[in-house]
Amino acid sequence: MTEPTDGQRWAFKTADSMLHTGSENPVDPEDLVMLSGREPTPELIEKARKAMEEHGAAAIERYLP
Repeated sequence: MTEPTDGQRWAFKTADSMLHTGSENPVDPEDLVMLSGREPTPELIEKARKAMEEHGAAAIERYLP
């Protein structure tokens, strides 16, 4: 296989290389629910919103250290 050109490098990214730590973008309650591996429902989103208000960054760092 030949080395990809700069324009093709995006095609070789793995899921791990596309993860972020949360520091470069704000995390909202829906993100927190999805990080926990669950489907975002209104109830879970509200629970995540409350956890983020109560625990701040610690709620996020539970899933994104």
